[in-house]
Amino acid sequence: MKPILQLYRGYANEQELIVMGHVFKREHNYDFEKRKLKNATSILKLFRIKTIQNFDVYLHYNDQIIHTKTLDDGYFKFCIPLDKETQFGWMPYQVSLQYNDKTAVCKGSFIRPHKGKLGIISDIDDTFLISHTNNFFRKLYILLFKNVNDRKVFKDVVPHYQALSSAGRTSTEEVNAFFYISSSEWNLYRFIAKFTRIHKLPKAVFLLKDIKRGITDFFMSGRGSHDHKFEKIKHVVEFYPTLKYVLMGDDSQHDPILYERICKIFPVTVVAVYIRQTGKTQKTEVKKILKNLESLNVAVCYFKESSKAIEHSRSIGIIE
Repeated sequence: MKPILQLYRGYANEQELIVMGHVFKREHNYDFEKRKLKNATSILKLFRIKTIQNFDVYLHYNDQIIHTKTLDDGYFKFCIPLDKETQFGWMPYQVSLQYNDKTAVCKGSFIRPHKGKLGIISDIDDTFLISHTNNFFRKLYILLFKNVNDRKVFKDVVPHYQALSSAGRTSTEEVNAFFYISSSEWNLYRFIAKFTRIHKLPKAVFLLKDIKRGITDFFMSGRGSHDHKFEKIKHVVEFYPTLKYVLMGDDSQHDPILYERICKIFPVTVVAVYIRQTGKTQKTEVKKILKNLESLNVAVCYFKESSKAIEHSRSIGIIE
C-alpha cells in the first residue's frame, strides 16, 4: 500500500496557523478528459475514494516537526499556535508521512491576510461555476459528462473577483483573502481547484463539505443540510475579526438565509452581500431578506449579470 497525501490551502492569523488535508489508500488518476464517458468514470472514482484513519502525519513549519493522526475519514487538521509571525500573504508549508521505511512529502501554501483589508467569501456552484443546481438531473449530467475544460463561468464574474482580490492594494503582489465555501464535498477539490486555475479566478482557501466514500453518496453531492457552510463562514469571520467581508452567493439554495444570519451576528463586519439570480425572475423571499440586510446597513445587490455587480461594487467604493 502506498498512501497518498492530499493537502489543501491553509490560513493563519497572528496567533494560529490552520492547515489540513486527507490521506488516501491509493493514487487515483482523475483524468478529466474530453471524452464524455471517460470524464464520467473519473468523476465517479472521486466518490469511491478510500481513506486511511489514524495514520501518522507530520507538519514541518518554522524548524518544527509536529505530529498528529488522521481522523476516521482520513482527514487531518493542524491548528498550531504561532509565537510570532511577521509576514503577510501566501506562504509555504509542508507535510510528510512515512510508509515502508520511505517518506513522502507534500508542499502546500497558506495565507495570512493584511489587517484591515477585505475578506471575500464566495459560494461556488451557480455563484461563479455554472452548475444548474435547481435542476437535479441537469446538474448531474453536466457534472458527469462535461469535462473541466468545458465547464463555464458566468460572464464578467472573473473581472469582478479579480477586482475584489486587488481592491485597496498598492502592490500587485498583495491580494485580499478569498475563501470558497461550498456544499460540494472534498471529493471534488481537485476538479474545482483546476477549474479556478483555468479561469484565472483568485487563489483562495477552500472549505468544503466532509468527504464521501461511496458511489451512492455521489447522487447526494451538494445536497442536504447547509449548516456546515454557516459554521465555516462564522469561523472565518471570527478568525479574522479585523477584516471587512463581502459575501458572494446565489438564490438556488440557502445562501441568502445563511448570509442574513451571519450579518445579524456580525453587524459591523459584513459590508456587502451579492446574490446571483439563477431563475427567470427574482425570488420574493430573497428580496425580503436583502431588504432586511439593508436596514442593518449592509450593501446588497441581487443581480442576474455580473456587470451589474461590478457597477454596484464601484458605486459603494469597494473596487475602483
